[in-house]
Amino acid sequence: MILLDDLQNLALATTVVQEQQKLTADSVKQGAKHMIEYARTDPEGFWQIFVDKISHFGLKLLAAFLILIIGIWLVRLVQKGLKRWFARRKTEPTIASFLTSLTTISLSILVIVICISTLGIDTTSIAALLAAGGLAVGMALSGTVQNFAGGIMLLAFKPFKAGDFIEAQGYVGKVIEVNITSTKILTRDNCVVILPNGALSNGTINNYNGRPLRRVEWKVSVSYGIDATACKAAILNIVNSDERVLKEDTDMNALYADLKNHNYQLTTVNYRMKSIPAPFAALMSLNSSDITFVVRAWVRGDDYWDVFFDLQERFYTELPPQGFTFAYPHIELVKNEE
Repeated sequence: MILLDDLQNLALATTVVQEQQKLTADSVKQGAKHMIEYARTDPEGFWQIFVDKISHFGLKLLAAFLILIIGIWLVRLVQKGLKRWFARRKTEPTIASFLTSLTTISLSILVIVICISTLGIDTTSIAALLAAGGLAVGMALSGTVQNFAGGIMLLAFKPFKAGDFIEAQGYVGKVIEVNITSTKILTRDNCVVILPNGALSNGTINNYNGRPLRRVEWKVSVSYGIDATACKAAILNIVNSDERVLKEDTDMNALYADLKNHNYQLTTVNYRMKSIPAPFAALMSLNSSDITFVVRAWVRGDDYWDVFFDLQERFYTELPPQGFTFAYPHIELVKNEE
């Protein structure tokens, strides 16, 4: 329904412009006939009026020329001012360039329209043409405009930057480029995925590099009958023996200075952990054939996956020799002696 209304408005605007152009052409013809007739009957009066008109038009032309020169100077002044303002605020270069160009083009069109109006030319037809053209362009580029708006939102609020590892729109990968209309990410299998900024800005974004510190979690399931206290102690011994796991006595000032926290995203809220929680292990659930412990520890963001996989393997290899066996589905067959 909206598209039909837009088409009807476009057709109406086009018809109005055509009718105005036809009336203007008829008026020009009638004016030319009257001028020729007047020149024949009163040559002296005709030339007097002609000189007056030329002088009047010359003044209008001079005024329009001055307005054009001053307008161009003001537009350039505004352009330079915007560039300096964006530079002081350290605005994203892409969005700064886009907004500066948009402002410059809009002001330039305004100056041209004022110059034409100063010459005495009716700007109604020009306004109608611009409106019809803008409507047509808007209809044709509706998706692109949405992506432009999404790009401005992403570049302004910066939920991620180039180099971050994110999950969005069903894809997981490293951001390699962010521009005004789309974002490119490199997936783990070395594929480049181009995501439109319109959908990206309206969807859920999981930025794995949003914080310099991350919590790792494991779930360790063992057989029934084991000593839960001893099993927790064995698990924590494995976790604490890894130097990459952060302890509760970590010097937070030295840690954040080493991490260069200002390089990470989402720091605008000045988030900063006051201390590191100690590695944690607890009995989480009693299942049908085993019991499950949940294990948690804090590490640097860059160490997350290495610590996760290394300790996962150590749980598997070091717990069974200590008597903490892993449960698995099995069936015991009992022989009937009868």
